[in-house]
Amino acid sequence: MSHTLGARQAQKQKTRQALLNAALGLLEEQSLSSLGLREVTRAVGVAPTAFYRHFRSTADLGVALVEEALGSLHPMIRTTVATADDSEERITRAVELIARHVDAFPAHVRFVARERHGGVQPVREAIREQLLRFAREVKAELAKDPQSEGWSDDDLLMLSHLYVDQMLITASLFLEALDSPAEEREHVTRLATRQLRLISVGRRHWLDRE
Repeated sequence: MSHTLGARQAQKQKTRQALLNAALGLLEEQSLSSLGLREVTRAVGVAPTAFYRHFRSTADLGVALVEEALGSLHPMIRTTVATADDSEERITRAVELIARHVDAFPAHVRFVARERHGGVQPVREAIREQLLRFAREVKAELAKDPQSEGWSDDDLLMLSHLYVDQMLITASLFLEALDSPAEEREHVTRLATRQLRLISVGRRHWLDRE
């Protein structure tokens, strides 16, 4: 009996993942607000009623895609921004992480970039919650850095949001350069490095205003 239940659970998970993959492929050409569940189930080869065994709605499916796109990044983000020997090392690691993620998951990055300000509220909220979680995790790591001595919690969170927003901008730039010549990607790397460096320079002098 347990073997049968295990096989059913595995098949259910396989179908759920197939629905996610199909939706992600269809979303390369349209927004989530225009996606119909029949399109998704047709692409997978299951009846429309099967959709509701896995998701309450296309919005619910979109929220699952947000988790798939961003959820696994939390450990990597923490590792990347963890206190390093100097800020240049941290910047280099951040840019490399973003470039690798875009190369590996371009459809997920494109989905998040489009739906961050899209027409499906639960998905917008899910993305916002993930980004806030990133900012809080970055803040926790930056707070360990001696450079953060004297900073208020609000200012550290503001700085963390700057870093997270810049990472999103950098991901979009790498996405645009995905099929471009190597020189264009190198240009994005240099630009992203300089932009993050500018934030770091501002950080070093932030308390001077006092």
